[in-house]
Amino acid sequence: MTTKSKILEILDKKPGIYISGEEIAAALSISRTAVWKAVRSLQADGYFISAALNKGYRLEPSDILSAEKIRSLLHPKFSEIDIIIKKSTESTNLDAKNLASAGAKHGTVILADEQTAGRGRRGRDFYSPKGAGVYLSVIGRLGIYFSDAVLLTTAAGVAVCKSIEAVSDFEPKIKWVNDIFLNGKKIGGIGTEAVSDVESGIIESVIVGVGINFKTQEFPENLQTIAGSLFEKDFPLTRNEFAAVLINNLLEIFENIPENKYIDEYRSRSLVIGKEIIFMENNTWNTAKAIAIDDYGGLIVEVKGKRRTLTSGEVSIRV
Repeated sequence: MTTKSKILEILDKKPGIYISGEEIAAALSISRTAVWKAVRSLQADGYFISAALNKGYRLEPSDILSAEKIRSLLHPKFSEIDIIIKKSTESTNLDAKNLASAGAKHGTVILADEQTAGRGRRGRDFYSPKGAGVYLSVIGRLGIYFSDAVLLTTAAGVAVCKSIEAVSDFEPKIKWVNDIFLNGKKIGGIGTEAVSDVESGIIESVIVGVGINFKTQEFPENLQTIAGSLFEKDFPLTRNEFAAVLINNLLEIFENIPENKYIDEYRSRSLVIGKEIIFMENNTWNTAKAIAIDDYGGLIVEVKGKRRTLTSGEVSIRV
């Protein structure tokens, strides 16, 4: 842990309370000058740290994404992962793909304060305003077969729902395949990508991207009736805290993908089972009834009295 991280940890334990530079220096066995330099560096990183003569330093309440803070909240077995924070990026999934190609290790996480070109289903933009959401991607090197890759999206959906349930009394639902809904509105989505070795069928790396409208208060006009936010602006949970819970759950599912332990949990959170739906196929909308989720995450539907299984595509619930 760096000096900056240690000082941030000390200040974070007593938010809003001044701690003298002398006390911090003694606790870390460093000079007061080193403390001052580290605090200046943290302030440059965007942390709101007040300094007062004869009082010391005080960490003011804020919701700045912090690799140090997130790592301190992770399960011990995940505490050594690489965490990269970006103030702004086109897409964390794109960043993750580039890093994976460059050899980034398993568990590497990229988070952004905003995305300027986030992508959702069928290439649509995913609205990712600054400071309002949790936008992250995780790199997995799992050694699984390509045939198991389809399970990643369903398992990631369960991980997102479990994370929300762990910090609230909400009951989020999953609209097949990868949209997260709460109170009838979409609050997030999941995007997974895999790079495989064609000859062996083994996946070299997977990217699981998650975008959550964490405390998004305003949406573009075309999204106002369909998009929602997980929390109100004054809800006390921070993005760092939620991101840590989410990362823990995502990395946990990486360890259990081949066993397919999450399919029943996915089914129990399905928004579409038993509903009349329409699905897109060959650029045409078709009417059907959603019957069940199979063991591989496929959606079993009934069309004109006959059953079939959808393995990809987009569905909407008929109103």
